[in-house]
Amino acid sequence: MTFAPVRAQTLGLPALGDGESISLSAERQLGDRIARELYRDPDFLEDAVLDEYIQQLWAPLIKSAAARGDLSPELQERFAWRILLGRDRTVNAFALPGGYLGVHLGLIAVVSSHDELASVLAHELSHVTQRHIARSMDDQAKMTPWVIGSMILGALAASKSAQGAQALIVGGQAAAAQSQLSYSRDMEREADRVGYGILVDAGYDPKGFVGMFAKLQQASGLNDSGAFPYLRSHPLTTERLADMQARQQLNASAAAAPSDVAQAMLAARARVLAQSSPDALRAWTQDERQAGAGRSEVQQIGALYAATLAYLQMRNMEGADRTLASLTDRLAKVQADKGGQGLLQAAPEMAASRWLRLLRAEVAFKQNRFEAVLTTLVPNGPQANLPRPELIAVAQALQRLPQHPWLDGVTRQLRSTVQRSPNDAQAWQTLAGLLSLQGAALGALRAEGEAQIARLDWTGAVDRLRAAQDRARQGRLQPGDHIEASIVDARLRYAQDRLRDMQVQRN
Repeated sequence: MTFAPVRAQTLGLPALGDGESISLSAERQLGDRIARELYRDPDFLEDAVLDEYIQQLWAPLIKSAAARGDLSPELQERFAWRILLGRDRTVNAFALPGGYLGVHLGLIAVVSSHDELASVLAHELSHVTQRHIARSMDDQAKMTPWVIGSMILGALAASKSAQGAQALIVGGQAAAAQSQLSYSRDMEREADRVGYGILVDAGYDPKGFVGMFAKLQQASGLNDSGAFPYLRSHPLTTERLADMQARQQLNASAAAAPSDVAQAMLAARARVLAQSSPDALRAWTQDERQAGAGRSEVQQIGALYAATLAYLQMRNMEGADRTLASLTDRLAKVQADKGGQGLLQAAPEMAASRWLRLLRAEVAFKQNRFEAVLTTLVPNGPQANLPRPELIAVAQALQRLPQHPWLDGVTRQLRSTVQRSPNDAQAWQTLAGLLSLQGAALGALRAEGEAQIARLDWTGAVDRLRAAQDRARQGRLQPGDHIEASIVDARLRYAQDRLRDMQVQRN
């Protein structure tokens, strides 16, 4: 396959260099190739709580970029716009070809506010909307997408293991091209400028940009393990930091935001999930004893959340119950304290009380108290349109309660979720479990196949969908399954076509 020319987007911004020679479709295919490997990486994480948190920050940025004209309708339609979480404690995020973004848990763990994390997402989004990736690869047009993809995957592997990188980097071509795949200073400044505008128009506090710059500058020396520049933390200069400070002064200065309890809880979750070795988990539980040792209320709450989650990972239920009770008491104290009212101000979907409720349900699930999961998350009985983390948790509990009267209603909600978000692999997989429990074998197999499609695993998708097709051809259908069987046939052809495309690209 060769890269076809494409006309540069007209975004009302000064151009950096010549137009891109990499088409949108070629860049998307390259991004799919890289993302497919990331989905298979053991460090890839599907966590309903953190996934939703990132999406809540991301959605206003996409809307803002489109409204400003920074994101063209064509780019919005043809790129993936997916964020993948990785269990990596380094403070980093990166944009990949085709509209994929990666976020390390280490980044979520160190931010002090939603605005800081949103500023990183806005910066990375701007690298994509300005097609900096295509421009960086412009001089490498003679290289096949497969080689470029292997090089970028090698850069990812190099951040973990030099030996792993050698298995993925394609000979000397990768080393020779690394400078062309790194962002130029002009591109970094443009991503700062465009990202800043997107951040402000999305309603975030622009101080987040300056605060995040300071954190990245501090972490950059610790993160630089010799990996290729493309995926290093972006070089931060005093010039860029001064520019952000100047832009902030041009905006009306907002009152200082109170410390964010909800953010402290989510940062604690990221810290524990990023470092879950036995030694690390034991270290997180030590925070329980240090929760009152000269720490602020926010720090104490974060420490207790981390200790509770660590105890759960260690299957120490007594410890989890103890720290959960302490966390509950501490949050109640902050709520009751007049001076702490501001600490809990947040939209309902981002409130600390909600993260506490989800953690309490997580503890109940690990203790096999599945009815308690339901009463904790849905105390007033089944509701329509449950938020995604609650829906996933309730559905997983119902898989252990085969005769529960909520099964049909929750199954319908999951079906609606995957119709709205067909790339939601976790929702598809959870739906498969509920359908299997209810004896809907054909639907369960199709849902498993859709989950593999969402993860770009074409081989796995073909396997599951072919099993569904075989079942239908054997006449093992229930009422209404004929429509499902037709969908299976169409989706199998789609997966087979993508698998052939992948094999052609590889050759």
